[in-house]
Amino acid sequence: MPLMTLKVLLPFEVFVDENDISRLVVETVQGSFGLLPKRLDCVAALVPGILSFTDQAQNEVFVALDAGVLVKTGRDVVISVRQALRGTDLAQLHAAIEQQFLTQDAQQEAMRAAMSKLETGFIRRFASLRDPGA
Repeated sequence: MPLMTLKVLLPFEVFVDENDISRLVVETVQGSFGLLPKRLDCVAALVPGILSFTDQAQNEVFVALDAGVLVKTGRDVVISVRQALRGTDLAQLHAAIEQQFLTQDAQQEAMRAAMSKLETGFIRRFASLRDPGA
């Protein structure tokens, strides 16, 4: 039976490159999502969470993932995320998600909100210069 290949891509490196994956489970915006080799092709938005997969030696492997996207085409599964951590201790991986990924996401959201306010102020100021009667 043909098994799946798995790649986890970070912005500047291939973090995981595994062959002969028999199953995997990830966290999506709708909850946990499992894949088996014969599942239809799909795309899923990922939230910070734990990826678990069974490797060719039948070991269960855990990877903490940041938000990203999963694409399954044929037997190939590609996951693209900003950050990932591999480990064997689930408690440590969950703590890493809470401390690193979720905190960083909140900081980035605050930065986006501040930039939006600056852009809105700039647009209003520019519009008033172009049309002094407004």
